[in-house]
Amino acid sequence: MPERTETTRATTAVRVSASGYDITPLPPDRVAALAARLDAEAYRVTQRAGTEPAFCGNLVDNHRAGLYTCVVCGLPLFSSQHKFDSGTGWPSFFRPFDEAHVVERRDLSLGMVRTEILCARCGAHLGHVFDDGPRPTGLRYCLNSAALTFYEEGTELPAASRPLPLETAYFAGGCFWGVEHAFSLFPGVVDAVSGYQNGHTANPSYREVCSDTTGHAETVKVVFDPARVSYERLVRFFFLIHDPTTLNRQGPDVGSQYRSAIFVVNDAQRQVAERVIHELSATGSFGRPIVTAVEPAEPFWPAEAYHQDYIARTGRACHIDIAAALRAAGVQ
Repeated sequence: MPERTETTRATTAVRVSASGYDITPLPPDRVAALAARLDAEAYRVTQRAGTEPAFCGNLVDNHRAGLYTCVVCGLPLFSSQHKFDSGTGWPSFFRPFDEAHVVERRDLSLGMVRTEILCARCGAHLGHVFDDGPRPTGLRYCLNSAALTFYEEGTELPAASRPLPLETAYFAGGCFWGVEHAFSLFPGVVDAVSGYQNGHTANPSYREVCSDTTGHAETVKVVFDPARVSYERLVRFFFLIHDPTTLNRQGPDVGSQYRSAIFVVNDAQRQVAERVIHELSATGSFGRPIVTAVEPAEPFWPAEAYHQDYIARTGRACHIDIAAALRAAGVQ
């Protein structure tokens, strides 16, 4: 999943990397508190942009399999899979663990143009990146051992070095452009992807799905942080952004690919979805019977690239009044 920054009405913008880590920049006082626990050399390197002497770092000749994390905040930065012997005297890698975890900055400190690399979460100085590395990237990320903590493969990682415990939900509610855009604006959602689901062919194209012969529904895969938003709240929001009373259609869009459905990944999700539908039906919220299907989630096939973030990229209006739905959900 691509990195997503929540810039909507959430209290605090949260950045989550493609590998599922919280890379929201830490406030200065938090960084200062973490840095205060470092030894003198690690502090000099990470907080004063220092450089340790060549061949003196304890990780230069480390050949064990494992993960290299930021010594300050614990964010995973590099993996042993990408480490190589550069002969320079500093730990060297040809790519980061996740590109979003490392920030680049122009450095003119020695009277030459270099590219400094820093931890994306806490801003710790790590080293520099050069274009004399091996294939396939041709890059050499030159690190200071003092800026890193190494965890051998199989070692339990501390909480700061673990990905967020993200969960996934699937919703089909007509044209996926508007549904995807609406969920992408909901606090706690870290990714929303348009695609096709619960049909009888593998990896269908948009043209095939539009033929109404593959059985797929236009579906949005919603990746969310359960610590920030519950599955039930997402289900209730789903019923604010589409009409769950029209069978195999949404407005002018007609066909089984436009059906209303919730594809559940486990029994807990099924129970929540069915309970919400029962409550909405009992109160007559829509004036007509709800026809939303609740089915086990089958393989999800991402839609073509031009469908992703379509409304955000094109600025096209959506038939859904997303602002009103967000207000009704208590977001705005």
